[in-house]
Amino acid sequence: MSLPQTPYNYSLTQPLYDWHPWNMKWILFFGALIGSGICDRETFSGHQVFRINIRNEDEISKLNRLVNSDNLKLDLWKSPSTLGHPADVLVPSFSLQEVKSFLEDHGLEYSVAIEDLQIHKEMDSIVKSYPHLVSAVKIGHSFENRLMYVLKFSTGKGRQRPAILLNAGIHAREWISSATAIWTARKIACDYGRDLVITSILEKMDIFLLPVANPDGYVYTHTHNRLWRKTRSVNPRSTCIGADPNRNWDSHFGGVGTSNDPCSDTYHGLHAHSEVEVKSVADFITNHGDFKCLIDLHSYSQLVMYPYGYTTSRVPDADELDMVARNASKAMASLSGTQYQVGSVGSTVYTASGNTIDWAYDNGIKYAFSFELRDTGFYAFALPADQIIPTAQETWLGLKTIMEHVRNNI
Repeated sequence: MSLPQTPYNYSLTQPLYDWHPWNMKWILFFGALIGSGICDRETFSGHQVFRINIRNEDEISKLNRLVNSDNLKLDLWKSPSTLGHPADVLVPSFSLQEVKSFLEDHGLEYSVAIEDLQIHKEMDSIVKSYPHLVSAVKIGHSFENRLMYVLKFSTGKGRQRPAILLNAGIHAREWISSATAIWTARKIACDYGRDLVITSILEKMDIFLLPVANPDGYVYTHTHNRLWRKTRSVNPRSTCIGADPNRNWDSHFGGVGTSNDPCSDTYHGLHAHSEVEVKSVADFITNHGDFKCLIDLHSYSQLVMYPYGYTTSRVPDADELDMVARNASKAMASLSGTQYQVGSVGSTVYTASGNTIDWAYDNGIKYAFSFELRDTGFYAFALPADQIIPTAQETWLGLKTIMEHVRNNI
């Protein structure tokens, strides 16, 4: 099935008309993911469309020289109709650096017009590739009316079954969480029938995956401010925009670790579930009624955490949750040695009320975890493209460890 479009955006990742260093670091953002050999899928990984501004005849001559370079294998998608109009050029991944150098050396202005792959397109591709296993379920929309979908992985033929929710991208700037989620989605689909663990999980339970829980903010990080964190809702009592969706849940709302200042990055919102994105996910979970596990993907710091966040006090299931988290951390380290610290949110990073996993735990989802993915701060939110696949691969081992434990204990 094709995902419906909205007048507000045709995809979650809109074209990038403004060049930023962070965007160039992630020039392979989805190309690296989808070109990683999952199920031996062939792709044009890393290809980009450059929009080149043409201002005079000399620049037309330079463009022609560039496009006609046989070794670069460029494809001119759109010629400039008149001076002052741009040209769109498809640049293969192996020519990116050489083309960038040429443009910069010759003073040609350009931007990345189209990213390698857009999230909704990849979701649609997974659904089409595995129609008997995967479906797209609409759960709501964002403040700016972007549709929100989860991917449902199920062998239950429509029956209501115990379920796991993998949630990502609630904080807009944490791109690696959404990238990892999309990689994970295809990995789940590919491994069913091949991997005994994932096959046995899907024979007993459904898995739901939300790759971008804050779509408006995510788009804003691509078009305006790479480090934007919050939603994009309008605050009636302030000119400042948005609320922190991971402080907006109805669990000790407005408590420690939040702010009532709409200009703060940790502003909790007008009231619990005031952010339509949070309410959409909460309603989806509540209406389903049988979620056994929720794993919320974030970055950065390399942590595997469990409730509570609003306090340092231990939850009744702390011993089991700690054991599961430590097993997940060990599994993640087994791939390349990356160390993930383990503990409750409140005792590991800071106390924070109104967060996703506290709400999940308080609403009967015993196995509630939050991952903070790579790195520990050197690159922070601007993790380079060459770490996307290693991050996704090690995270998968942790996710699978937790899901296997859930399967065995429900």
